[in-house]
Amino acid sequence: MTATVKASLSSPVSSLMTNKRRVGALKSLGINTVRDALTYYPFRVTDPVPVTTISGIVLGRPCAFAARVESARVVPLNGRRGFRFDVVVDDSEFAAKQGQPGLVARLVFFSHRKTYMDWMSMRLRTGARVVVAGEPGTYMDQLQFTHPETLLVEDPDSGEGGNLKADATNIQEALDRVARPRPVYHANSRISSDHIHDVILGFMRLLAQSDTGIDSSGGEGDQDQSRIDPEALGHGVPDIIPEPVRAGRGLLHRAQALLGMHDPDSLKDFGDARKTLRYEEAFVSQTALLQTRQETRKSPTYPCRDAGMDAASDSLRARFIKSLPFELTKGQSRVIEQIGEDMCGDYPMQRLLQGEVGSGKTVVALAAMLQAVDAGHQAVLVAPTQVLAEQHYESIKGMLAAMGTEVRPKASGGKTAQADNVSMIDMGSDQSTELEDGILPLVLLTGGMRLAQRRQALAVSASGRPCIVVATHAAFSKTFQAPNLALTVIDEQHRFGVEQREELRRKSERSPHLLVMTATPIPRTAAMTWFGDLDISTLTELPSNRKPVKTYVVSENDGATMGGMFLHLRKRIEAGERAYVVCARIDEDDDPTQDADDRGKAAGKGRGEQDGPQPDLYQGDTDSEGTRAPLHSVAEISRRLADLPQFQGIGIATLTGRDDDSAKTAVMAEFASGETPLLVATTVIEVGVDVPEASCIVIFDADRFGLSQLHQLRGRVGRGGTDSWAFLVSRAPAESPAAERLEVIRSTTDGAKIAEADIQLRGAGDVLGEAQSGGRSSLKLLRVVTDAKMITQARQEAADLLESDPDLKGQVELAGAVLDFMRGNEGFLVSA
Repeated sequence: MTATVKASLSSPVSSLMTNKRRVGALKSLGINTVRDALTYYPFRVTDPVPVTTISGIVLGRPCAFAARVESARVVPLNGRRGFRFDVVVDDSEFAAKQGQPGLVARLVFFSHRKTYMDWMSMRLRTGARVVVAGEPGTYMDQLQFTHPETLLVEDPDSGEGGNLKADATNIQEALDRVARPRPVYHANSRISSDHIHDVILGFMRLLAQSDTGIDSSGGEGDQDQSRIDPEALGHGVPDIIPEPVRAGRGLLHRAQALLGMHDPDSLKDFGDARKTLRYEEAFVSQTALLQTRQETRKSPTYPCRDAGMDAASDSLRARFIKSLPFELTKGQSRVIEQIGEDMCGDYPMQRLLQGEVGSGKTVVALAAMLQAVDAGHQAVLVAPTQVLAEQHYESIKGMLAAMGTEVRPKASGGKTAQADNVSMIDMGSDQSTELEDGILPLVLLTGGMRLAQRRQALAVSASGRPCIVVATHAAFSKTFQAPNLALTVIDEQHRFGVEQREELRRKSERSPHLLVMTATPIPRTAAMTWFGDLDISTLTELPSNRKPVKTYVVSENDGATMGGMFLHLRKRIEAGERAYVVCARIDEDDDPTQDADDRGKAAGKGRGEQDGPQPDLYQGDTDSEGTRAPLHSVAEISRRLADLPQFQGIGIATLTGRDDDSAKTAVMAEFASGETPLLVATTVIEVGVDVPEASCIVIFDADRFGLSQLHQLRGRVGRGGTDSWAFLVSRAPAESPAAERLEVIRSTTDGAKIAEADIQLRGAGDVLGEAQSGGRSSLKLLRVVTDAKMITQARQEAADLLESDPDLKGQVELAGAVLDFMRGNEGFLVSA
């Protein structure tokens, strides 16, 4: 029936349960070890179950009552393998004390296992005192409970069943136990919440070295109803939070907290347990991030000293700032100085630069790269897509040419080499002694370029000469070498994994400085949680020539407004401007939720480089019949627009992640020139596409996009200083949650407020991406917005601990938890 098995937190579930079907069901939930099971927390608990008599029972409402077994029998099931156990109970004795009439009820249990039936027959024998809890129903006009929870109560007046251990010493104790709140878990079709609960309690009993152990056969449920001793459980589940911190904050011991989550006596127990375990997550995560920061500072780097932005300075950085046709914003000046000071240090800079779309992050990055080059080293800027890399290359080439003179590299024989991916900028031989003949090479490296171009780009970087490289994922290939690399700039950092950033670090003889940039606004506490090992800089000001984008929500069912919107687009195009139309799908057969890597592999492309940003979609609201309208596609909308009278004679182009590199480049060139001023695209345009003439953007199915992505898409227009418009086309009902989300975008252009609202509505996992937000990580309870104060406190206490014990030699359990956290969250931790 049961087997006593020794277990630890690291024990595999498969070694403790023989029911392979249930083991597989647990694995589908990410539960592979006992530790996984104990940290698979319920998302809520039920309300306490009311205690009543049988006469006071209401059908369909859970209840608990005390009774005696009047009769019990095991019945074989006709025509199929298995048994039914019928029990009739009478609550006359219990009801009389309540001044109520006694009645009878039927309990029924089913199983194909004869051993289970024999065990139940011994427990629920005739005359036994029991407490029953469950949801009542009827069968053949008789009150019935199917598989209710039952506790056997000691009966000092009865000599029967002396060899069977009772679950409670008296009725009140048993009622208190069955009436307490029950945890509710995220389950699936393979395993129910109740069975998950039973399994977890079984593992906890094993850790507490219970006499009965767990039902190793994985049967109908947890057969042992005895309470788990917190002190005994504590031997198998030691505390992670240091004792002074735990006691000072009035937190529970970890064993008590886990019992409070999975087997609470009251709602207060559950709340206290959540508070303890939430703080534990905050403390472990902040300790891990701060320790990573300490390790980073032990690595040698290339100090890149600069004379600063002083007017008398002749450094490349100072000359670049002077050559700009506009004044830097105060934020840009401040951040350039911060980065400059960091790069002068003997340990690698680790900085996150976040800023609104169009806030001038590229100017800040180029100033940092010129500081590295002026010190005699190399710098690389990595972009997630070829379109963005090419735009960065052209933009940087234009800004460098304003400082000096572009010259084409010479091939052998004195002929000009035909290389569109390597530009030589004459900075003046007397201006930078570290540059060879005063020439600064600017190199573009992508996965789609021709072999000759690729070889020329790789040769420049491999030589170690000071240069700037703009690259896609090709920078992570084994053929790319940069032995003198002093600065790595990652644009849209959340699209790269930690392994890729680590690969760049290994290409240099020393650890390069790291600057990661994102245009996705991240609330302060979210940034502290996910990027806590980085110094954080924020650009909040927009250039003076940028005007706020006028944003409108348009109901797709409003034909007149839709027609007026398209007429507006026609007028703006006739005025020499451009317009984007964005759809979530490529064609009618496309699944927008399909993994980007799968699409890339299907097309024979490298990871992420071709497809670019993917739609960040809600499931969407259902209509009155519970169905969802299909998403519009680029193929469908481009056909519809071509048939509209408003766009007769207007060139319409399409751009999707399936287009090859040459097609993308050609489409963007024609769009920028005005040859095809209307571009229907997927979210491939979300990041980095910069066409100053673009003044309008229409986003179909806007109610299905995340707020942060809508904000990013809106940032594609108005970049040339003209008036601009964003139209959010929606099929959501006026009072629906989707309509409320769109109102957030319509009413504000403050990216930080939008990001915070997005996190509150959906959680950090959906907004920042699962890999960096804990969507598939060890963080289960921590909420970056609501737990802001807790995160700040945990960070300070973690810093105090690491100051006295930097290697956590005195905190073995915490050190192990930190290591587990690092392994489970590699997707968003920036490694040194």
